[in-house]
Amino acid sequence: MKQISILGCGWLGLPLAKNLLQNGYSIKGSTTTESKLEILKNEGISPFLISLKANDIPRDIVDFLENSEILIINIPPKLRGNSEENFVAKMENFIPFIEKSSVKKVIFVSSTSVYADENELITEETPPKPETESGKQLLISENLLLNNSNFQTTILRFGGLISEDRHPIKFLVGRNNIENPDAPINLIHQSDCIEIIQKIIEKEVWNTVFNAVAPFHPNRKKYYTEKALELNLVPPQFNENQPSVGKTVSSNKLITVLTYEFKKLG
Repeated sequence: MKQISILGCGWLGLPLAKNLLQNGYSIKGSTTTESKLEILKNEGISPFLISLKANDIPRDIVDFLENSEILIINIPPKLRGNSEENFVAKMENFIPFIEKSSVKKVIFVSSTSVYADENELITEETPPKPETESGKQLLISENLLLNNSNFQTTILRFGGLISEDRHPIKFLVGRNNIENPDAPINLIHQSDCIEIIQKIIEKEVWNTVFNAVAPFHPNRKKYYTEKALELNLVPPQFNENQPSVGKTVSSNKLITVLTYEFKKLG
């Protein structure tokens, strides 16, 4: 039975772990919250309490990686608000432990925030130009992993993450003066995220980069207005006085290489 270690069993990592378990894999999963250890254990996941630090070594990191061939890194940078986390330093501190472990293949969950918000079609050939601190640190971390010859890495640049219980319209309800009404949406459903990761593992697709966004790009005003009405919520109001800026992210490479068909379009 092949073993996989998942660093970060939260909104995406936990259902991903459960899916992989159902497909015959043995799973080690980490959380930063002690109360969640029992939840992981009850799901059949070997639980580990691990919080990466820039200058400290997590106590159980060696055991967490031991005997796993595949590692999935699913811990987004916490750089919003007043947070000054150095995500790159955390990864630099972690990578030597991957090098010394049995791990030979890594999936790194990244974001389309590594691309600039410009009015153009974005493919994997588009030079990344991150505008946010989070995007900048993700891009550096991607390269640290891709350029490491001790293991093979596939980068997944997800668009905006949604599910039935997590949707951006809930943060926009009734708001006014929202910018970029004509900018396209770039979203991906949790269930597609999980199936794409499963496909990468099954097909052994390594040493590459994928954009992962549903091929569905109506403009923000149309999409969020319709979604609000569908859910009986107050539609947001958009600022039509400024030009809209926003990229359209293509997932054609992923669709072709993985022969993947997106199940949810928003």
